[in-house]
Amino acid sequence: MLKLCIAGASGRMGISIINEAVAKGHQIVGAIEAPNTPVIGKSLRELNIANSDTTILSSDRISEAVRNADIYISFTLPVAEFTNIPIVANLGKRIILGTTGFNPEQNRQIIAQMSDKVPSVFSPNFSVGVNILFKLTEALKAFPAGYDFSLSEIHHTGKKDAPSGTAKKLEQIVSKTRNYTKTVYGREGISPRQPAELESVAIRAGGVPGIHDVIVAGPYEMLRIEHTAFSRNVFAQGAIYAAEWLSRQTEPKVFSMAEVLGLN
Repeated sequence: MLKLCIAGASGRMGISIINEAVAKGHQIVGAIEAPNTPVIGKSLRELNIANSDTTILSSDRISEAVRNADIYISFTLPVAEFTNIPIVANLGKRIILGTTGFNPEQNRQIIAQMSDKVPSVFSPNFSVGVNILFKLTEALKAFPAGYDFSLSEIHHTGKKDAPSGTAKKLEQIVSKTRNYTKTVYGREGISPRQPAELESVAIRAGGVPGIHDVIVAGPYEMLRIEHTAFSRNVFAQGAIYAAEWLSRQTEPKVFSMAEVLGLN
């Protein structure tokens, strides 16, 4: 049994993680929310989130919230994690970080705050299927010249960052293997595609948890690989799987989901 502290505990993703953790027999010993959130001071039981008397604390009390935890799990906002991660890491707590929306420099900084301090897993997507999609996309480098790669992603209207963290990861993989030097996010007017361009389109619609497509088209054929998330529970499932794996790691480094799944 793992003892977990969950950030954003009353949000949709936080509740999904708590439900998945409890179903797997783990214990929620800490829960935080942003300061001034109405649920602060209430227990998970009062809020009908879980059969637990753990009280949701303000994130400015994170040291107290994470004190008895083995692992801190967060799918929140970059601004919050720049405060939280150094505190958690300095307390020696393992970290599962699924927050997206970091720019490249922020990404480097957040990794530096965890590296050489605690075992952690940082991934733009914790879905098992998506991480296998990353691996499959690497294999598509076998296509000869003359094949064009395009990406598309659809998420719910409440998603703040675009392209998604998953789409950015796919862009990195494709650009590296196909030597693309520019990414075009949609087209308008007279805009023929150039050889060095990767196309990536983001759509925000309804309550879609996440759909990602990798499209490869040549003059006479097209290959399309699609991953569809039916529910955000798939990310919670992956986060708890990663937490169980991480609990057995002792090396203080930032691991990827590929390492968790044995894909490297």
